[in-house]
Amino acid sequence: MKYIGPDYFDLTELLTEEELVIQKTANEFVKNEFLPIIQQHFRNATFPLDLVPKLGALGVFGPTLPSQYGGSEISNVAYGLLMQELERGDSGLRSFASVQGGLVMYPIWRYGSEDQKKKWLPKLAEGELIGCFGLTEPEFGSNPGGMITHAKRDGDNWIINGTKMWITNGTIADVALVWAKDEEGTIKGFLVEKGTDGFSAPEMHGKLSLRASVTSELVFDNVIIPEKNQLPKAEGLKAPLSCLSQARYSIAWGAIGAAIDCYESALNYSKDRKQFSKPIAAYQLTQKKLVDMLEEITKAQLLAVQLGRLKDQGKEKFTQISMAKRNNVAMARNIALTAREILGANGITDDYPIMRHMMNLESVYTYEGTHEMHTLIIGKDITGHDALE
Repeated sequence: MKYIGPDYFDLTELLTEEELVIQKTANEFVKNEFLPIIQQHFRNATFPLDLVPKLGALGVFGPTLPSQYGGSEISNVAYGLLMQELERGDSGLRSFASVQGGLVMYPIWRYGSEDQKKKWLPKLAEGELIGCFGLTEPEFGSNPGGMITHAKRDGDNWIINGTKMWITNGTIADVALVWAKDEEGTIKGFLVEKGTDGFSAPEMHGKLSLRASVTSELVFDNVIIPEKNQLPKAEGLKAPLSCLSQARYSIAWGAIGAAIDCYESALNYSKDRKQFSKPIAAYQLTQKKLVDMLEEITKAQLLAVQLGRLKDQGKEKFTQISMAKRNNVAMARNIALTAREILGANGITDDYPIMRHMMNLESVYTYEGTHEMHTLIIGKDITGHDALE
């Protein structure tokens, strides 16, 4: 079995048979179940909810977690390939899976009680339930430690007040994993169930990016949460930041999928499209663009595989994840731009995936840490100094 996609440096040899089977399975799912409907969902700004149980059956939600909680205990490289194939379809599809697995299931598994794990994880893994992650606020994106949302203890309960913004899956979620400061200023995690009095999740409209994804606001107005819904092992900012590392890892892989789809679309188009009696692929300038695209994808592939191997060994650093997210998303963003150039006017129509990926990547470039924030994270790591203003 071979790697599906551009494989200029024999990536197949770096992957196990199981990893290749997982990639093929996800690739066929996206091709058969998702691509036929994405155009309409993107136009209508809707997410295909009917696919959620099918995605659960496919095993894309929290697949690296222990089997007793609904996971499949696959390698992190295999998980990365899953995310790559989902985003080869659309960033909205991969975002759904990243949030469900990396930002909801992961923190419940790492910071939750045994009762919380048993109650939520299997159903989230199956896609029977949907989760969202509430960290970002209207005034605090890159500075989550400045959050205003607060939780006040009241006997055996907590009372939460505040607002979260730009929350993927918020409106359709059965449970929101929400971060708030207690009275001492310590950040804690809470599981807020849909239908709880004072809790609402209005959907945000007017997006020109990630249109096939539900983005919401979360509003908490004296929301009473029982003590059993607090994550007992989550104390301080490190807890939500560790979750972001999981999501950033999946993004580093997902961006490769978007880039591959843009590259292959441009390559195939250039072979078919003729100008002055020969295919545009025969012209030097077009070939340079295609070579540059393939070169960047290849570097991103090798970076992602090595990061996945380090993660499987427990040796990865969050700064390495930052580099992978920073490099691979910027790479995909540039490739979408170049692919659009090759397709010319056809590149702006939704008969081709280029512009859809381009628009999506504008969000991916910003969320889970902006390009600039990851630059500063890596800069501090290699110099030992916080950057001067």
